[in-house]
Amino acid sequence: MTHLLHIDASIRSGEESVTRQLTAEFVTQWRRNHRDAGYTYRDLGAEPLPHITHQVREWLYDPSGDLHGVTPEEQALTNEVIAEVREATTIVLGIPMYNYTIPSSTKAWIDRLVIPSHMLLPGAESGTLSGTNVIVVTARGGSYAPGTPREGWDFQEPYLKSVFSAIGLADNLQMVHAELTFAAIVPAMAALKPLGEKSLADARETLRKLAV
Repeated sequence: MTHLLHIDASIRSGEESVTRQLTAEFVTQWRRNHRDAGYTYRDLGAEPLPHITHQVREWLYDPSGDLHGVTPEEQALTNEVIAEVREATTIVLGIPMYNYTIPSSTKAWIDRLVIPSHMLLPGAESGTLSGTNVIVVTARGGSYAPGTPREGWDFQEPYLKSVFSAIGLADNLQMVHAELTFAAIVPAMAALKPLGEKSLADARETLRKLAV
């Protein structure tokens, strides 16, 4: 069954968050185009997952099934996160850039997905999660394009591409960036406001085309 998993990670709420606005617009259009599809929403910004402990990591990496002292609550939470991802045929994630990388709440979510049963073996073409459509929507205060002062400071996209590739979620991965969002609020960046507006408009247009 076609199923959309919608994840937001911004600590901003409502219209204050560019990623929340963009994912909401995508979801509205996608659900209009897939009226019989399932839908699951998880808000990592409002309800962050606990970061994994040593015991949880040992349990996740132990195919033998040893619980390593992990509580039933931790087991249930992790199994819920995994089930949501496995059920999804499309995943849209709103991930703002914080300090040149992803929010720690997103990392906590990813840490529960990087498990032996999801990992692609060397030379393997597909795995448990392969074939899922993944759309990552980011918002960045500045720009990291070639030739910009912050070129090479983007530790968000390279990490996401690498970790999603490791668990089979990169074969249908789309990255959609809204850059220079600070230009609208930082006086020193006022001259860049038209570029920021264009980047946001381009992101909206790309998402509209992807919501098929």
